[in-house]
Amino acid sequence: MAGLQAIKYSRGKLEVLDQLRLPHEFVYDDVSTCEEAFDCIKAMRVRGAPAIAIVAALALAVELEAKKDGAEKKEDVVSYINTRLDYLMGSRPTAVDLSNAIKLLKTKSQLASSTSTSSQSEACSEVRKAFIEGAEKILEDDYTTNLAIGRYGAEYLRRQQMPVVTPVDQSDMLRYYTTSPPGTQGAPDSTYRKLSVLTHCNTGSLATSGHGTALGIIRSLHKMNYLSHAYCTETRPYNQGSRLTAFELVYENIPSTLITDSMAGALFARFKEEKNISAVVVGADRVARNGDTANKIGTYALAVLAKHHGIKFVVAAPTTSIDLYTLSGSDIKIEDRAGTELTQITGAVVSKEGKVDVNDSKRVAIADQRINVWNPAFDVTPHELIDAIITERGEVVRSSKGAFEFRHIMPERWKEQVEGENGNGTVEEGMQFQMEGI
Repeated sequence: MAGLQAIKYSRGKLEVLDQLRLPHEFVYDDVSTCEEAFDCIKAMRVRGAPAIAIVAALALAVELEAKKDGAEKKEDVVSYINTRLDYLMGSRPTAVDLSNAIKLLKTKSQLASSTSTSSQSEACSEVRKAFIEGAEKILEDDYTTNLAIGRYGAEYLRRQQMPVVTPVDQSDMLRYYTTSPPGTQGAPDSTYRKLSVLTHCNTGSLATSGHGTALGIIRSLHKMNYLSHAYCTETRPYNQGSRLTAFELVYENIPSTLITDSMAGALFARFKEEKNISAVVVGADRVARNGDTANKIGTYALAVLAKHHGIKFVVAAPTTSIDLYTLSGSDIKIEDRAGTELTQITGAVVSKEGKVDVNDSKRVAIADQRINVWNPAFDVTPHELIDAIITERGEVVRSSKGAFEFRHIMPERWKEQVEGENGNGTVEEGMQFQMEGI
């Protein structure tokens, strides 16, 4: 899927797809400095928690490959790295992936410096190399992570389906699939209805290194022949759903329909049974220790609607998005963005004949410019409304006490960040259905 790569990288060169110009144009910006990466992230030319972390890390890797630090001592290289990473953190304070990447790369750089016994010149090179390889590993690991999230998520949703007990007419078989029941070996195959899902914002190849998180689950459902239909919200005010997710779904010929954010309740009420709408699947900017999840504004409302209609609400998030230091959603800082994002919009001009002119874009006012605007970028969905959090290490579901427990999927981090905090990392039921090798 080279055409849908948000990030193109080779050592010393980074190109980032300008997503504000999609779906009509593919334009890649050269990013050779941290300032350019900061602007890319802040202006939302690149977005999605994993992609933001990758762009920030690789931008500094490009600087270090060009030796822009100008350092002659290894301590000065480390100081340069730390200062630049602190600067990049300000581009998106909410994104825990970015925070985790920064902590990891600072640690790698300091370790390379403290263990080097080479001359100062060689030691500087070793520190730079350690950082660059660490940043490149983040890119590589993200794609592997997304494939795993897609598999785990698809299998989780498959297990929620009940077998069809009445005979299925052969002319209607395209709406069904046949497989062995979950957790069985050697049992006769059963027939199940294909399921439909709704997703919000963009969590696909354009938000990650490839495949995606929530949209990766949809891709996997489609590939496994479990998917009937995907619905995507337009995701106001920046329209990531209509500009990006709709584009990805059409590109891959996945049966899909675009709706406005305010249509979700009506969709569930009218078509839940007919279309077998089984889940709302969303990504995450940050998941707190208790499972509260910060994501694109509008996610919380979808969770409330899903709960009312008896539809599963599923969060797809790599473990890097789980913030064990943040106890609950009330501790998550929410970014407020410019009011003009609600009152103005930019798009390609459409001629009287209905043709889109990609070379002619206009910015137009869609509201009275004098109105006060409140424009939070994210909201926080309480963990009580979330049925499962799908990670690359398996699924986590709420325990009988209604809590999420992440200790089993990341024991080392739990021991360091939770038990190290208070010496008592209590364990509750509520983990996961590990499916190694699926």
